[in-house]
Amino acid sequence: MGMTKWGIWHPMATQLRTVATSVDPLDGMSLPGWLYFDAEFFEAEKAAFLRAAPQVVCHESEIGQAGEWRSLEYLGESVIVIRGDDGVARAFANVCRHRGSRLVDGTGGCSKVLTCPYHAWSYARDGRLVGVPHRHEYPGLQTKKLGLVPVALENWRGFLFVTLEPGAPSVAEMMAPYEAEVAPYRFKELRVMGRVTSRPRALNWKTIADNYSDHLHIPIGHPGLTRLFGRNYRIEANEWVDRMEGELVETESANLSERAYQRLLPDAAHLPASHRRKWLYYKLFPNVAFDIYPDQVDFMQFLPVSGTETVIREISYALPDAEMPEKWRREMKAARYLNWRINRRVNAEDTELIARVQAGMQSASYVAGPLGTSEVCLRSFAAKLRAMIPQARLGSPPPPGWSRASGA
Repeated sequence: MGMTKWGIWHPMATQLRTVATSVDPLDGMSLPGWLYFDAEFFEAEKAAFLRAAPQVVCHESEIGQAGEWRSLEYLGESVIVIRGDDGVARAFANVCRHRGSRLVDGTGGCSKVLTCPYHAWSYARDGRLVGVPHRHEYPGLQTKKLGLVPVALENWRGFLFVTLEPGAPSVAEMMAPYEAEVAPYRFKELRVMGRVTSRPRALNWKTIADNYSDHLHIPIGHPGLTRLFGRNYRIEANEWVDRMEGELVETESANLSERAYQRLLPDAAHLPASHRRKWLYYKLFPNVAFDIYPDQVDFMQFLPVSGTETVIREISYALPDAEMPEKWRREMKAARYLNWRINRRVNAEDTELIARVQAGMQSASYVAGPLGTSEVCLRSFAAKLRAMIPQARLGSPPPPGWSRASGA
């Protein structure tokens, strides 16, 4: 499958610019190892695109009532998304305007007002400053100018995304080529299953992101997926989205959980026939992914912490099945459990595989290797980074201070 043209997003750009591909001596080469652990390159990534990248916080149904909120920790910032009394969801920095204290702790809750635990300044659900103890000590205080700092919020098909800075395409723009395919999954009607899971990993975020879009390791590293998909796993790279898919084969697996999933997965009538036995994956540049199954939908984020630390954040959603026949509900519940068992094994396999890659990237002996013609997602990703941060073209790090000198 050929690779499409891609957009180049310069650190100082505020909009997507699509350019035609041109011959580059580094085309067909992977990224050098130092990009996967160098602290200064991580700072350059934050300035170039990570802070502008849309990050999913939750589904709108999780904050259905006024005062319900969810939070996200990203690149040292804490963001709250809260439902106002007017029904509108808004995002704010989780920072008091008085002395900078964090307002709330944890990943979610419900609050009549957001009250700072340090000096009890209080904010309404729409971010307005509404309570200041010892008000007489602040002559001329302009409370209208001291509301919570807003953060940009996008609602894409029921999922709420925040961005710390402008500069990236919206999620709707990124996913535009696939809107018709996603529509039957009825994302807005999804409801959460369980809680957010956060898994710290001693890995660069790109090590995880690369692996997500890598198809050549599946027949080697994932015997279960190979039994389920056979040889029909396919990938493609669009401007801002990698798309992967695997069709469940008719031949029953020798593995008990996989065979039971093949047998029990109900015929999802809301999906087109072509997708009722398909596992579908989208990775939005740079670090957000959706795993879309006939039985459920998961999101996954690779939240960078440092050049060698990442938190994998994920949670599952499904359509309510209360109106479905009892047999269908039982089978769907079983299919979701089996899906979890299968993918728990896949995650364990990936954890071992990418730890090996991270260790190799940090070896002085590693130099950038060749990419196969079918590795279109990795080729696209490498080209984006080299365009956004030209130093990514170098085989070794520039002298210290280069990121500040280049304006990153």
